[in-house]
Amino acid sequence: MIGVLYYKPVHTYFETRHALAGRAKEVRELRTEQAVLSRRVATSTSPEALAREARRLGFVKPGERLFIVKGIPAWRRAHSTLRQREHG
Repeated sequence: MIGVLYYKPVHTYFETRHALAGRAKEVRELRTEQAVLSRRVATSTSPEALAREARRLGFVKPGERLFIVKGIPAWRRAHSTLRQREHG
């Protein structure tokens, strides 16, 4: 009877522990990737390349605001269709 009462908490504990280990591994991989990318930025030869790479990584200059624009390919398709109708 006592074993039945402890089954769910123990099972949940091991599931959570497994999920935590997976997330920890993912964090380590992302930190490694960030380090590689940061080294690439640090070793860039031109200011333009450095700025381009920093932008690609999502860095912004002090005082700037970051805007993320989604759906550009769909907008371009819709826009080109409208333009073709106007000129066609």
